[in-house]
Amino acid sequence: MKTRKILGLMSGTSADGLSIALCEVAGRGAVLKVTKFANYAYPAALQAEILSAGGMQAPELSALNFALGRLWAGMVRRFCRAHRVAYTSVAVIGSHGQTVWHAPGTGGHTLQIGEAAFIAEETGVPVVSDFRPADMAAGGEGAPLIPFLDEHLFGGGRPVALQNIGGVGNIAFTGKGVKTTGFDTGPGNSLMDTAVCLLSGGKAFYDRNGALAAAGRPDLEKVRELLALPFFGRRPPKSLDRGEFSTAFLAKHFPGRLSRKTGPDLLATLNAFTAGSIALAFKRCAPRGIRELIVSGGGALNPVLLDNIAALLLPSGVKVRSCAEFGLHPLAKEPACFALLAWQALARRANHCPSATGARGVRVLGKIMWPRLFL
Repeated sequence: MKTRKILGLMSGTSADGLSIALCEVAGRGAVLKVTKFANYAYPAALQAEILSAGGMQAPELSALNFALGRLWAGMVRRFCRAHRVAYTSVAVIGSHGQTVWHAPGTGGHTLQIGEAAFIAEETGVPVVSDFRPADMAAGGEGAPLIPFLDEHLFGGGRPVALQNIGGVGNIAFTGKGVKTTGFDTGPGNSLMDTAVCLLSGGKAFYDRNGALAAAGRPDLEKVRELLALPFFGRRPPKSLDRGEFSTAFLAKHFPGRLSRKTGPDLLATLNAFTAGSIALAFKRCAPRGIRELIVSGGGALNPVLLDNIAALLLPSGVKVRSCAEFGLHPLAKEPACFALLAWQALARRANHCPSATGARGVRVLGKIMWPRLFL
């Protein structure tokens, strides 16, 4: 069975860097293996610019679109040189792009930037990007898209739940005898990251190892109050934008708590709230018999968050595990997903789960940027 190399790029809603995964596929993508992975951090000024993109005027947004495309092309070059990957050995590259706006629902719209033409120009490899609009045109939420990879990796085995914790959290249920479904659960790292940035005056961007949360005491009454917000009571399919859980949310629900003195208690509360939203999603929607939650994304690197999730699900007999236990780096899963989606798109095969997004039927998502011609 012939093996092909494919490359996936992911810049998440936390806007802290670009993750690149080199994968190998065999046959019709029936076998997918991540062989190399790297994460390239953004400078603080660029992260701040990306996070403010939702309020930009057209000229600024256009400039950022091109700037990210050029930057990512350079990072792909750096990655391939470091891992001795010849461009000619890569069949396709999938780039999710940088989400700067996501508003699903009737009349909804979404925008991912990071001009793929620069990556195609650099590599001479077809690049598939802008996956979400086709799902939304078919009546879907445009998210989450990760359940397609979850089904690919775990659909033939025992039923499991898979929770990705990036800027936003999303869960999927799949396995033998289970119809794959999924939806956004609420905040991932977004609220915690935003709070740390504000508390540190922009000198730090996340709660490393959950140290601040571990030093504080959570306000459990506030957690219960937040979990009663309308989003958490909505039935799936549902998705959201990172902006729904960021600075404005903190200002509304935690007035006067953004100080060094109250910082640890605030982080403990936000950590508990994030864990609670994930546990609530599992308890309400998990098919009968699922007793395992596999976590990926940056949140899987926060031991306090994992412990909080595990404590909430322990009475239900559910074991919480990192996807690292399955040989997959927590930050490699999302770029690997978009490598697979690109591979499927290039072959004109379906590459999403309508049961997760709410689309009317299966579609081929993504726009293909063909490389320069070699005459």
